[in-house]
Amino acid sequence: MISARGVTYRVGSRDLVKDVNLDLVPGRLTIVIGPNGAGKSTLFRLMTGEIAPTSGEVTVAGQNVRRLSAFEMARLRAVVPQHTVLVFPFTVAEVVELGMTVPGLIPAGGRARALTLAMLNRVGLRSLAERAYTTLSGGERQRVHIARALAQLEAVERIATRDSVRPAPTLFVDEPTSSLDIAHQLLVLDELRREAGNGRAVLAVLHDLNLAAANADEIILMSNGLQAARGRPSEVLTDEALSSAYGCEIRLNATPTRDVPFLLPQVCGLSPEPAARRASG
Repeated sequence: MISARGVTYRVGSRDLVKDVNLDLVPGRLTIVIGPNGAGKSTLFRLMTGEIAPTSGEVTVAGQNVRRLSAFEMARLRAVVPQHTVLVFPFTVAEVVELGMTVPGLIPAGGRARALTLAMLNRVGLRSLAERAYTTLSGGERQRVHIARALAQLEAVERIATRDSVRPAPTLFVDEPTSSLDIAHQLLVLDELRREAGNGRAVLAVLHDLNLAAANADEIILMSNGLQAARGRPSEVLTDEALSSAYGCEIRLNATPTRDVPFLLPQVCGLSPEPAARRASG
């Protein structure tokens, strides 16, 4: 389990994240929401070990993530950042196989290829395995990197079956649906739910509140670097909490079939403070 205790990240005199406590529990999909500049991506980077907190600590299986090697971290978590720059003419399959290049992860023989194709099939890209990555659309590239992370997790899982002490790896995804059409948004969220259902902890950053409401086991609402609310979607997604965090009037309803929170944006202007926060974020 990856945990944060009293985590703060400061730049100059400003706390981008302040005093956050968080446990990423196996079997649970945790979704982080909040306005631009609220601290979502900074919290994401802290939890993955990409950056070190100014104060507080992030641990995995009781060990400080900053004391673990890149090799050890690659076997404990897979990360899909919001933006990935890759200009070399790799094929789609080769990019997915990059997720298994950590020593000891690549399955023997032809199993790496089979695993790569299986993960591409899960994100709807099996037919593009031999296409040059640089010729893909933004949404297709996004799904390739999700397949890369899934391949890494699967390779680690095969090692973990021989090592009962090793914790299940955690999946981190930052804005995984931002470039996707509605069908592929649902496909990707189904995959995140599937990973959680397989006993992995999953942390996702999303802007789409309705997707968050429909899929999260737990939602964290960030505002001004603070964890403003945390809990089940019905507990966090309230008129008062969202209106305060986003700086405009928000009214929620519920979907008729599942009775989960659902919102339609109101016609309203942003208050000066959130607008300034967005400009800086």
